[in-house]
Amino acid sequence: QVQLVESGGGLVQAGGSLRLSCAASGRALSAYLMGWFRQAPGMEREFVASISWSSGSPRYADSVKGRFTISRDNGKNTVYLQMNNLQPADTAVYYCKAFTSWSVESTYYWGQGTQVTVSS
Repeated sequence: QVQLVESGGGLVQAGGSLRLSCAASGRALSAYLMGWFRQAPGMEREFVASISWSSGSPRYADSVKGRFTISRDNGKNTVYLQMNNLQPADTAVYYCKAFTSWSVESTYYWGQGTQVTVSS
């Protein structure tokens, strides 16, 4: 069992920045990949970025490359998403996910989500 708690969302103007945090707790965290996903109103949830506790190896959606940075602090069991040059299209609920693999058979856990709103 893994518990995830997101924080750091809010309202920001276009061009601004936010940093999201995801505090993880539970057993065998190092066995999980950590990811950020987002869901805008009326849209499907989509991948944003992911990272491995052990190797790092960040991955990004094309839409956020060069603007968002995912990182982790193994000592604090916390994953971060630094979001720069935010645009209205980035408005969504952002969810943290812990998952064992990219397979559809993966074991996974979701956080409760944090709202990010970017005004034009």
